[in-house]
Amino acid sequence: MHGRLFDYPDPRRLDLRASVRAARSEWLVRVHLQRAAVPVQVIVDVSGSMRFGMRRTKLQVAADFVEALGYSAFRVGDQLGMLAFDTHACDDLFMPARYGRGVGNLLATMLRESASDAAGPGGMAGLKRAATALAGRQALIFLVSDFHWPLAELPAVLDLLVHAWVVPIVVWDAAEIAPPSGGPLLAVNDAESGRQRTLWLRGSVREHWREAVARRRAELARRFVERGMQPFYVESAFDPEAMSRYFLETIA
Repeated sequence: MHGRLFDYPDPRRLDLRASVRAARSEWLVRVHLQRAAVPVQVIVDVSGSMRFGMRRTKLQVAADFVEALGYSAFRVGDQLGMLAFDTHACDDLFMPARYGRGVGNLLATMLRESASDAAGPGGMAGLKRAATALAGRQALIFLVSDFHWPLAELPAVLDLLVHAWVVPIVVWDAAEIAPPSGGPLLAVNDAESGRQRTLWLRGSVREHWREAVARRRAELARRFVERGMQPFYVESAFDPEAMSRYFLETIA
């Protein structure tokens, strides 16, 4: 980058071409900044509800995000690691932070292949074990989940990561955030418990559905904002441009 000679009084670093092109008539000097590598960690919820999705499961969408994250980390020279959880920390999906061109692809493949094996509800116990492994570390941590479990203990878990910059990634499918437009009857299946039931989609039921989604979004925002975090929502597909805007707005 360039700075004013007045601010950085070292004529040896004078850049004549940049000074000529400067909008204001002033001498500019080269200022060299050394970039420090940032460890990047991703904690992924692989519980039963993450296997729901009309076109693609939420876990597959999470894998798309991890793959893109790996490519970005490699380009800037950062290491990337992964932890996963459902009712407990999933050691078979653990990968220590490492640097390499194919790390993101490897982690994404691990998640995609785990979709048929993951079982049981997600929750605080599994997340707490995963977060404890990163407690006290300075890192950029992405917490990827649909957060379809009680949130009362979430602040305590987030406090374990107080030394890191945590980005909550809320992955939802379009089919779960808005009631279907056609048909009065809807057969539903609980992805966590496996229980089935049939709903009569009256107007009041559709309204309660929308209100419940709005309340959940507001509760998540409150829990995260209390810890200085801004959640990023992924609905049905990962949008890298939206993620770029998220970071630009956060920095601004």
